[in-house]
This record gives sequence, structure tokens and C-alpha cells, in this order.
Amino acid sequence: MTDSTSAAFAASAPSLADDLSLALRLADLADAVSRDRFRSNDLEVTTKPDMTPVSDADKAVEQAIRAGLASERPGDSVFGEEFGTEGESDRQWIIDPIDGTANYVRGVPVWATLIALVVDGVPLVGVVSSPALGRRWWGARGLGAFTTDALDGGTDAVRAIRASGIADLADASISYNSFKGWDEEGRLPELTALARAVWRTRAYGEMWSYMMVAEGQLEVAAEFDLQPYDMAALIPIIEEAGGRFSSAEGSPGPWGGSALATNGLLHEAVLGIIRPA
Repeated sequence: MTDSTSAAFAASAPSLADDLSLALRLADLADAVSRDRFRSNDLEVTTKPDMTPVSDADKAVEQAIRAGLASERPGDSVFGEEFGTEGESDRQWIIDPIDGTANYVRGVPVWATLIALVVDGVPLVGVVSSPALGRRWWGARGLGAFTTDALDGGTDAVRAIRASGIADLADASISYNSFKGWDEEGRLPELTALARAVWRTRAYGEMWSYMMVAEGQLEVAAEFDLQPYDMAALIPIIEEAGGRFSSAEGSPGPWGGSALATNGLLHEAVLGIIRPA
């Protein structure tokens, strides 16, 4: 590609603000599908080879998002939980159509659609939309992190969010998400040590724990056995809110198979406890 061609391409490439606007529109499409099927009597649920559940709603949501991307960003690649990877590009949309399917199929309202744009391996745009909770969170590199809450007036009441300023583990509230997950990872001693070091421990689960970190309601959220589509959308929101995200070993991005999100001030202290010697 010549310099003039590269410059023309850069000039025609969508801005992050445009990409974020698209992601929010795609979340609207997803919410319409997932909300309609939630708690429906004819919801079809099957078991995938990894023994996790998948519903017809998961597939329908991902198909709706893929159709929107094919129309709006035909040159971008897409990686989704249900239908894998399509296309090759340094711009990749990563989708979890329903994060928290186990909750969704049992009528528990803690679930969300996760939509991320990753450029050259770095998550730059993230949207987490949870219609059953009446919540949505979003963020993009350099553009801040925001939420809407039905309690605050719904989609018309947008407010910026910020991670907490707590700098002492003894004052921190954490969500470990799954006791079984830590056990299967062989990290119960580390979880016990972390629990002893902090003020309060809970297991809120799914995407909610991480959004609570971004909002300053928790200082730490961590778990294991994750895929990139479980994490990519969380990262721009948490980081734009002033927090920090890594794997449980400290590597950046959604590629390490585990997640540690903090308010930033406590990240190294938590890594010092949970990272293997």
C-alpha cells in the first residue's frame, strides 16, 4: 500500500465515535431480540460440546448483530461465541450475544449482550447491554465511560462513571464470581488469602461484577476459564472509567483466559496475592 493510499484509507476509516455509535445501535437490535425471548415458554435450549447451554436467543442475537455489521462494516472481521470467526481484518468485532446464558434460560435477569471492537488486538470500543436489568454501559478509548439506568430515567439519563478511589485492600469490596471456578483452577488458597485481606467478599457474577468495578461500587472482580468474547467489551469501559484490566497473571487484554479488573489503585496488590509464585 502506497503512502497516498494509506493516507486515503486512514481518512475514510470510521472514527471511534462512529464505531461506538454503531455498537450502540447494534445493542438496540440485540436487546429487541433477547428481551422478546426472555422467559418465553418456547425457548429452545441445547447443550454445546463444552457442556454449556445455548438458546435459540443466543443464536438469533448474534445473527442480528452480524447482519448489522455486514451492512455497516463489510470490511471488518467478526468473532462471535456461537458462529466463530468470519473475515480477516485488523479491525475485529467480538460478540457475546448473551453473556450469562445459564441465567437467561432460568429466568434470572443478570445477563447481557457484549459487543467490542478490537483493533490490532487492542479493545477500543465496548458496549454491555443488559435490558432485563434496565442497564447499559459503554466506553471507547479516549471518549470516556458511561451508563444508563432505568432508575435514573432510562436511556435519556446518561451519566459518566468512574472507578473508586480506595487505595487500601483492607477497605476494598470484591467479587470473585465463582468459588468453583477458583477451585478448578487450583487457586482456593489465593482466593482465601485475598478474602482475608479485604473488607467484603461477594460473588455477583457474569458481566455485572466488572461493571460494578467501573462504577466504583466494587474495587476488584476476578475469575477464570474465560474466552475473549467474555472480556473484550468490558475492557474499554473499565479502563475509560479509570480502572485496570488484565489476566490473573497480569497480561493485558482479553487473551489470557482469565480476568482481573480493579480500580487501578489496587491492581498490583491483588496480583501479588493471586498470581502463582
